[in-house]
Amino acid sequence: MSDSSNADSHVGAGCLVIVPTYNEAENLMWIIERVFASMPAAHLLVVDDNSVDGTAKIADDASEADKRIHVLHRAGKLGLGSAYVEGFGWGLDRGYDYLIEMDADGSHPPERLPAMVESLASSGDSRRQLAIGSRWVPGGSVVNWPLSRQLLSRAGNVYARIMLGIAVHDVTAGFRVYRAESIASMDLRSVDSKGYCFQVDMTLRVLDGGGSVVELPIEFRERERGESKMSRAIVIEAMLRVTQWGVQRRWPFRRRSAGTAALR
Repeated sequence: MSDSSNADSHVGAGCLVIVPTYNEAENLMWIIERVFASMPAAHLLVVDDNSVDGTAKIADDASEADKRIHVLHRAGKLGLGSAYVEGFGWGLDRGYDYLIEMDADGSHPPERLPAMVESLASSGDSRRQLAIGSRWVPGGSVVNWPLSRQLLSRAGNVYARIMLGIAVHDVTAGFRVYRAESIASMDLRSVDSKGYCFQVDMTLRVLDGGGSVVELPIEFRERERGESKMSRAIVIEAMLRVTQWGVQRRWPFRRRSAGTAALR
């Protein structure tokens, strides 16, 4: 084997890709195969919320066949935020260096993971703690979204950026790489965000802890198989939480550290 091939086989060492699932039987093995094609040395944790379509059985069978795959079974549909919190705890207990968030529906391109990890691993800035795969920075794009949904996402991110006083362009993005040490420094027991505002919450925790964020452009694709988990309740929760956090950050007697790190 050439030196180049040997090096490629170690891409993803120390990384845990956390994939929450609820009824993703059509997508799970497809996304697992793409993750390992991009990062052969990574491990992958499926956090399943008691799917009724056979997703859990597919995950268990894959775990038996491949030691890089692990499964956490949960009692019911407990939410995206709590799935990631459990996954983070599992990964921290086992000493991974990087904890990665990724959807199972194919909207996040695993092929971008090596660059995202490298943006943290090769940085000379020890404060850089989070890499986001971003739709809304130059070079980023969205495929197969109606204009109304693009406008909603863009407007929501602009509102969060202004209200919270941060410089992150895609703060609601769910495609992320964290340094494990950053997650370890957080009080994860206090995280109670259940929908996409979980991503805003986690970004604030990184920034308020003195860390900085880098955004890398990705092509985000709307799922082609299965049903979207987006709902009006998730959007409302995110808007209410962002407003609440923004008021708290601006109110002089209740303000947390702003922690707005410049992007590099």
